Amino acid sequence: MSSKSISILLVFFFISLISYAQSTNPAKVIFDTDMGPDYDDVGAIALLHAFADQGKVEILATMASTKYEGVAGVLNVLNTYFLREDLPIGVPTGNAITKRDWQHWTDTLLAKHPHQILSNSEVPDAVELYRRLLAEQPDGSVTLITVGFFTNISNLLQSEADEYSPLDGIELVKKKVSKMVSMAGYFPEGSEFNVNQDPEASIYVVENFPKPIIFSGFEIGKQIHTGIPLITNSNIENSPVKDAFSIAIPMAEEDKNGRMSWDQTAVYVACLGYEKFFTLEEGKMSLAENGYNTWDKSGKGQYKLVEKSNMMDIESEINFLMMHLPGK
Repeated sequence: MSSKSISILLVFFFISLISYAQSTNPAKVIFDTDMGPDYDDVGAIALLHAFADQGKVEILATMASTKYEGVAGVLNVLNTYFLREDLPIGVPTGNAITKRDWQHWTDTLLAKHPHQILSNSEVPDAVELYRRLLAEQPDGSVTLITVGFFTNISNLLQSEADEYSPLDGIELVKKKVSKMVSMAGYFPEGSEFNVNQDPEASIYVVENFPKPIIFSGFEIGKQIHTGIPLITNSNIENSPVKDAFSIAIPMAEEDKNGRMSWDQTAVYVACLGYEKFFTLEEGKMSLAENGYNTWDKSGKGQYKLVEKSNMMDIESEINFLMMHLPGK
């Protein structure tokens, strides 16, 4: 082989190395959750940590969009279980929803499992943490995942310049965020919990978010039932994920075949992409003052998931991922 051929091969080799390094760089994500009243949030954060252990994402923070006392501790329980006890947590300090789980699985998690954070007062305000983290990241590098209310995102967009960035909230998001994937809405129209509980925040976000939004609607998650393989797996012990589902599933007849899994779909799509199970339909969400949403197909810059076929395959994948063990 000539020296010229060797040189060409070496060039291709190094280009391949560079391409591989670029393709395997984990996406940076911030996870924003109400972490109760429902418990699909627990399944969603289990998926998130599974993807992080696989090297697919880097979790920058877990944010609460609720502020019931103990929510920071619940997030810390789950992060600690997945060996990320120092992961930053933010909780809103202004007006925010305080609803929590009626099954009291959060109380069990706090009483039974290790955690360092005992009070919401020990963690920063969610918007302050958002601004600090976004300011530190490369431009266009962060994916936001919301599986709760839009309270934090609305407050972030309306925030002003501070010690972390001279940019206001909209400009900071425009510069640092690539997209947002949200479990929100009911399509083609309806009233969905994550949207209608803080409609003012939802309206502001839908009308002002400066980057693409992908919505996983209520109609997607209601077809996916998860948790039964997890709670019947005798090899999984001392797991807060298993505890939450084990407590809550028997308490509702509608969950006898597994809990409907809305939040997990948003995490799945944010981390792995939509192409395997979904297509995207472009449009724009429109909201009434009470949070009732419709979908305008002529709109631009927002997308909703549309399933390619039945949801049994993604249901199986989510069930498997929810059984992920720490560090595996």
